Amino acid sequence: MTAQTQIPGSGGPTERPWPAPAKLNLFLRILGRRADGYHELQTAIQFVDLCDELVFEPRPDGRVVRAEGPDEVPASTDLSVRAAERLRTRSGLSLGVTLRLRKRIPLQGGLGGGSSDAATTLVALNQLWKLGLPTEELIRIGLELGADVPVFVQGHAAWAEGVGERLQPIDLRESVYLIIRPGCAVSTAEVFQAPELTRNSPAITIRAFLKAGGRNDCESVVRSRFPEVAAALDWLGRFAPARLTGTGSCIFAPFADAGQAQAVASQVPARWQGFVVQGRNRSPLLDRLAAGE
Repeated sequence: MTAQTQIPGSGGPTERPWPAPAKLNLFLRILGRRADGYHELQTAIQFVDLCDELVFEPRPDGRVVRAEGPDEVPASTDLSVRAAERLRTRSGLSLGVTLRLRKRIPLQGGLGGGSSDAATTLVALNQLWKLGLPTEELIRIGLELGADVPVFVQGHAAWAEGVGERLQPIDLRESVYLIIRPGCAVSTAEVFQAPELTRNSPAITIRAFLKAGGRNDCESVVRSRFPEVAAALDWLGRFAPARLTGTGSCIFAPFADAGQAQAVASQVPARWQGFVVQGRNRSPLLDRLAAGE
C-alpha cells in the first residue's frame, strides 16, 4: 500500500510526491548553429538524487492550478504548468489538476530543474489521468517545451545529440559528486548568443568520451562573463577536476566516495551552496512510476 501525504490546505490526503531529479552534463560540445537558430551539440547526461517534488490532485473542472511553487517563477511560465496544459489539450481531456511544486534544485543552475519538472508532470499525469500515451508521444510533447525534457521523460542516462533530442541510453559510472552553486544565475540564452562561444567543435564518439572524458564548450564564456563562477571553478578545482554543467551557473566534481565529498563540502565558502549527490543512471521517476499510485 502506497504511503500518503497530507498537503496543507488540500482538504484531504493525496498520493506521495513524484520526484523530478536534477541532471549533470558530464561534457558539452557545440558542433554548429542551425538555420533555425538552435545549436547542434553532443553531451552525456546523468541524473543525480537531488530532486524537486511534485504532488498532483486531479480536479473535475478542467483547470490547471499551481497551488504551490517558487516565487521566482510565475505560474504562467512554470514548465510544469505548461506541461499539464499541453497534455490536457493534446488528449482532449475534461479533467484538470492542482499541482504543488517544491523546489530543491537551484534555479538557472544548469541542472535542468524546470525541464525535469515538466517531464515528471507529463509522466505522472499520463498515469493519473489514465491516458495510456506511449513514452514516445510524451517525448514529442516534452520536446515542444524544451530540448532537455525528453531525457527526463525517457529516464535513463543518455548520450544526446541534435539539440538534445536524439538520445542513446548509456551506462556511466555512478560517481558521488559535489555540486556548487555560486551566488549568481546564468541565462542560457545569453551564453548561446555570445559571439565568442565555440560553435565548431569536432564530434567525438562515446568510446572516446568514456576513455578520456570531455570538456564543456560553454565554460570559457561563462568564466569570462561571470567571475563568481570562475572563482568557484578555481576553488573546487583544487580538490578534484571541476566542470560546468550545461550553461551553469552550477559546477561539479566527482569524488571517490561520499566521505571525501562531504569533507570538501564542509569547506565551501558561505556565499555559495554545496550539495553532495549520488549519480544515477536510472531516474528515480521511473521507480516512482513503477510503484503506481
